[in-house]
Amino acid sequence: MAKIKVKQIRSIIDRPVDQKLTIKALGLGRPNWEIVHNDTPQIRGMIRKVTHLVEVKEIKD
Repeated sequence: MAKIKVKQIRSIIDRPVDQKLTIKALGLGRPNWEIVHNDTPQIRGMIRKVTHLVEVKEIKD
């Protein structure tokens, strides 16, 4: 299964509660934190919701 690296690039201060909860669900919480997830439609949907706060890179196997 393909993997993606998600990096938080902006703070969640002064963001709506749903965006804060989405960042937490992705396993992030502070700028410059990175986490690797499987590339699933559910993860892509969460990323789409906070696309202005994160940076996404695809990892080659």
